[in-house]
Amino acid sequence: MLLFRAQAPENWIERVMDHLPMVLLDHAVLERKAATSAINLQKYPELAEKLGELNAIAIEELQHFGLVVELLKRRNIPFYQLGQSRWIGGLMKSLRKGRREQVIDHLICMALIEGRSCEKFQLLSKALVKRDPELSKFYGSLVESEGNHYATFWLMAREIDEAEADRRLDFYLDLDAELIVKPSPEPRLH
Repeated sequence: MLLFRAQAPENWIERVMDHLPMVLLDHAVLERKAATSAINLQKYPELAEKLGELNAIAIEELQHFGLVVELLKRRNIPFYQLGQSRWIGGLMKSLRKGRREQVIDHLICMALIEGRSCEKFQLLSKALVKRDPELSKFYGSLVESEGNHYATFWLMAREIDEAEADRRLDFYLDLDAELIVKPSPEPRLH
């Protein structure tokens, strides 16, 4: 797992524990966006040999979306679209223009999003053991998948240009550290 330069704020878990319906709703939206992003990455010629891997990720993210939607239904939480998170928006605004540069940045951003999801799913799984065993088990079951997606996106970036990917990762780890400590106005997953 990549070494973030800043951890999720200590009060993040406290903030979200009392707003689990919002977290689940945000999670559903993020899973759907992750599937769309995996499909959107297929537009880059540099990833033409990776279509199978990207399709597999998109399918898995849609399956996760379906699981979260089922949780929402069982808990009588209506689904609706939320605005983009400040953290994700901050990462995505930094994508450079130019196909080679853009695909490397896009892959690194996707890797960081999956890495943060892995981190936060672990935190949620641990915090929910007694309070909501079903959600605890659910979030624990997603950790490995998120870690695999992180690794897949990161390795794809390095295969395009290892030196440039390493350089941009340094930039993005600094940006992530700056953005992650800024609290979201709403208690959300990201």
